[in-house]
Amino acid sequence: MTTRTLRRWFVIHKWTSLVCTLFLLIVCVTGLPLLFSEQIWDTFVGDDDPPYEVLPPGTPNASLDVIVEKARALYPGQIVTSVNPDDDEPAVLVSMAPSWQALKDDENYPDHHSGHWIKFDARTARVLEQSRPADAPKEPRTWTGIIMGICNQLHTSLFAGLTGRLFLGAMGGVFVASLVSGTVLYGRFMKRLPFGSVRRDRASRLTWLDLHNLLGAATLVWATVVGFTGLVNELQTPLFGLWRVTDVRQILRPYANLPVPSQDHLSSVQAAFDTAAKAAPGNEVTGLSFPGASFGSPVHYVLWTRGATPLRARLFTPVLVDARTGELTGAYPMPWYLRFLEISRPLHFGDYGGMPLKILWALLDVVVIGVLVSGVALWAGKRRIATDARLRALGYDLDDADDLPALVEGTR
Repeated sequence: MTTRTLRRWFVIHKWTSLVCTLFLLIVCVTGLPLLFSEQIWDTFVGDDDPPYEVLPPGTPNASLDVIVEKARALYPGQIVTSVNPDDDEPAVLVSMAPSWQALKDDENYPDHHSGHWIKFDARTARVLEQSRPADAPKEPRTWTGIIMGICNQLHTSLFAGLTGRLFLGAMGGVFVASLVSGTVLYGRFMKRLPFGSVRRDRASRLTWLDLHNLLGAATLVWATVVGFTGLVNELQTPLFGLWRVTDVRQILRPYANLPVPSQDHLSSVQAAFDTAAKAAPGNEVTGLSFPGASFGSPVHYVLWTRGATPLRARLFTPVLVDARTGELTGAYPMPWYLRFLEISRPLHFGDYGGMPLKILWALLDVVVIGVLVSGVALWAGKRRIATDARLRALGYDLDDADDLPALVEGTR
């Protein structure tokens, strides 16, 4: 590698690192509590649900039709919008609203929510819990909820909506570029030293540099994967929007102008779940939206299925079942770019290997925070030194640069 090329890589690494460091620090720090969000909620908030009845093992679940009818009986004149079995508990969440129009009107008033939900015991169809009515005073938020909400907003969008998501996605790309350039520099630098060397007998700045390089190399693969998958995740809104205006629009075009049928005359919800399970073998059905839902069909149940293994748990396949007849319309695997997006999620979140993997992700996250902080410290300490002199001071051999002994000596 010539000196000119080395100099260019050095400048690339310096500026890509400086541009993204502040935002990467925010993401890394807020990512730590989000990794353990379930454990934090269980510890500081707990579960106020009434206890489940103790039933003999193997007790079958109640029919979803019975649960839906009980929900409609509790709120006559309202519509059911969705039915979602719980992933971890024997429970079913039924969402309701005064009308589809009321939900559309809520989009213009962010502080108003017409919808509400009822939680049923999946085995006995007994009501376990209900959300507060729309006209009831808002329940005061806990400090845990406030802090976790702030962390989530900072981590995903910097409180700036789609603009913030796209900006953080760009910072993820810049971070990956800094990792690539840092790898190129580290490879040249370590030709003179054994891998993993930390020169503790030299100036403290060289010790910090060696630690920065060593920790960066040790976390290189993990940081690259998490940085790149973070970039991909921030593109979810435009990617899903693209899917809706292309594939989804094409699928639903024959039904777009049909009226939404009354829920008194719809086919069985339980049968729709069973049909979807057969249409997507190897998947589990996670939820059902009623005809008339946003981005759905006016005459179809839209059922979401996903893979049954941890790595495939985020690979969703929507299934359409005609709500008038109960017949299967089709299962529609998502396009490659959304499947790539969904595959990237567990690699970014580290939530597919239980608590041991979460702990490993947290430890690597802390190490990357150390790399970022040490990089800023190294830059701030010698930010006025010319590029060539800094390269010499850091141990690089330049083949065509002028001798700058005074500047180099000043960095030691």
